[in-house]
Amino acid sequence: MKRMKLDRRALIVTVATVVLAGCQIVPKTTRPGPSPGTTPTPMPSETALPSDDTRHRIALLVPMSGDNGAVGTAIANAATMALLDTNASNLRITTYDTATGARNAAARAIADGNKLILGPLLADNVPAIVAEARPAKVPMISFSNDVSVASADTFVMGHIPGQSITRSVNYARQNGRSNFAAIIPDGEYGQRAEQALNSAVQANGGKVVTTERYNRGNTSIVSAAQRLKARGGYDTVLIADGSRLAALAAGELKPGGRGEALLLGTELWSGEAGLTRTSAMRGSLFSAVSDARFKRFADSYSTRFGAQPYRIATLGYDSVLLTLNIAKDWRVGRSFPVAALRDSGGFIGLDGPFRFQRSGVIERSMEVREVRDGDIVVVSPAPATFGD
Repeated sequence: MKRMKLDRRALIVTVATVVLAGCQIVPKTTRPGPSPGTTPTPMPSETALPSDDTRHRIALLVPMSGDNGAVGTAIANAATMALLDTNASNLRITTYDTATGARNAAARAIADGNKLILGPLLADNVPAIVAEARPAKVPMISFSNDVSVASADTFVMGHIPGQSITRSVNYARQNGRSNFAAIIPDGEYGQRAEQALNSAVQANGGKVVTTERYNRGNTSIVSAAQRLKARGGYDTVLIADGSRLAALAAGELKPGGRGEALLLGTELWSGEAGLTRTSAMRGSLFSAVSDARFKRFADSYSTRFGAQPYRIATLGYDSVLLTLNIAKDWRVGRSFPVAALRDSGGFIGLDGPFRFQRSGVIERSMEVREVRDGDIVVVSPAPATFGD
């Protein structure tokens, strides 16, 4: 496995300049991206970047304004930190604000000579960016968790909900659980959670005995839990929602913590301190990437930028580490070596080991956590390598 350096360096170092140029991204919707050929290819912007003979040009496409501006800014700040912490001098990362048009952002990035796109944040931006990047043979590493946008030149780096569910199901089966049920919200997230559960249970020789669906809301999830409890026949229940609604369902399934059913959550439970305050949630399991390095990252981020980072900001940091790792064998001015992303040994970042599958979807090493009285404990550590 290739290791990406995580050394903490002094803030005042000579590093590649991070240029915050204008361009844009938009929130996720169900609308398709604009059709190719409707936007003329722009000439380099008035603030065109100077020639680089020793640095790779990398475009970071995230929202720096609008509804998702704070998240995009955190990702951009984390990318800056990665350059500082590694004392990198061979990358020029230019950030394009995508809040008013993803395709325009991509067009400007291509015109400015960038050879790799990091981003976008949201899946609905991908088709518009692909329309500009693919003809120019510029690949992208998206921060989305939507596996449907992955392709030969589009890699998905976000935390995939289905992988969290699969890890928890594997652990439950290893510990004797065999009959699974689920409480699933309507909508895209619920559909993917249900698919992941069915696939993982089948692969492990278990059985999904019943599933209840609900519209996301307090009353609806409680009714779903009551229907599920009345039907019975299960020893394990996946509740595919955040901790607040999950606690309401748990109160029906295991009032006061009483009952033999094992409750499973998803990655949505990660970082939710309120989990430990509900007795019905005690003994529940969920899986997520390790937080072992996140606190140090968050403390450093707070010192540098005066605020706490969004959890997703680590994607900005790790994408830069990944690029630096590959840049060791990448000649300046040449196309990005896409094949290097598919190293079977994987890479290591703040969120632990990861690698890209042939589909372009990331595979992450996850740990299993148990909710206890006042605490959340790791009961199965994340594997250190993909051979473990």
